[in-house]
Amino acid sequence: MKTDTHPDYHMIKVQMTDGTVFETRSTWGAEGETLQLDVDPTSHPAWTGGTGKMVDSGGQVARFNKRFGGLTLGKK
Repeated sequence: MKTDTHPDYHMIKVQMTDGTVFETRSTWGAEGETLQLDVDPTSHPAWTGGTGKMVDSGGQVARFNKRFGGLTLGKK
């Protein structure tokens, strides 16, 4: 088997968005470094059950009808 083909696998600390810290093994960084997460299962809607809302920002349909409501495609 070839030597030096695998990355270094060592212990790091992972800091969640709520400040909690746990230790795990990883190839990221160096031994003892802390990985700070921006998004994690405690804050992301995919894991917390949050719902996405479809919002008509600025009334796009109303603006369209205001601009083009008087146009007709047929003959008069």
